[in-house]
Amino acid sequence: MFMHNVDEFLIVQGDTLDSPQILENDELKKFDVIMANPPYSVKKWSQSKWMNDPFGRNIWGTPPQGCADYAFQQHIMKSLNTQTGRCVVLWPHGVLFRDSEAEIRKRMIEEDYVDAVIGLGKNLFYNSSMESCLLVCRMKKPKERKDKIIFIDAKDELRIERTNAWLEPQHRKKISEAYWKFEDAEGFAKIMSNKEVLENNGNLSLQLYVKQVALVNEHDTETLIANIKTGQKQINASLDNLFSQLKNIGIEA
Repeated sequence: MFMHNVDEFLIVQGDTLDSPQILENDELKKFDVIMANPPYSVKKWSQSKWMNDPFGRNIWGTPPQGCADYAFQQHIMKSLNTQTGRCVVLWPHGVLFRDSEAEIRKRMIEEDYVDAVIGLGKNLFYNSSMESCLLVCRMKKPKERKDKIIFIDAKDELRIERTNAWLEPQHRKKISEAYWKFEDAEGFAKIMSNKEVLENNGNLSLQLYVKQVALVNEHDTETLIANIKTGQKQINASLDNLFSQLKNIGIEA
């Protein structure tokens, strides 16, 4: 916080699900903005306690014991200001489509909280090549975004050197502009209605909605074939020349 010139902050350590620490008047403190990177797929957590959570965080149900991802997501949503709250949470892609969490995910979509799903590229995390996604939610969407979700497939928007990867300014600009413009972009962004997503059993997987553009069109294909034929002729001519030289020095090929 000091490094980013923030001089008023609160840092606490504890078990967020079992005993949340950031409270106000014995309830979860409310925030306008929450950015989070929760621990993934926690298996050892108080699932039974969650069923009767004293803070009312089980707003959409109880996640499976083997994966607490949607417990963290519900904790975050419950911690948002009901009018101005919005959040962005970094998750593995499994939260978008796992069957065990489908009912919770559908409730979240039905209540029109999901604003955007943004897919990120690989190798963005230290010591891990996994791809991840950003789940963006809003408590109250502006009129033009109501009952809609924008899917942005930004897995190719990164710079990779060996096993390291990062987002350059141009990558961040392309992703953010797609989010704010809220328009379809072939092979990159797609707007879907909540109804359409719910018809897919609440599956938020990017591949279902953002279709990849073919790498080459018909004209490019014809050019590619012509180049291959030209290259093959050049190879054949080179081989004929080589065989001729070998024959001249008494070597049969």
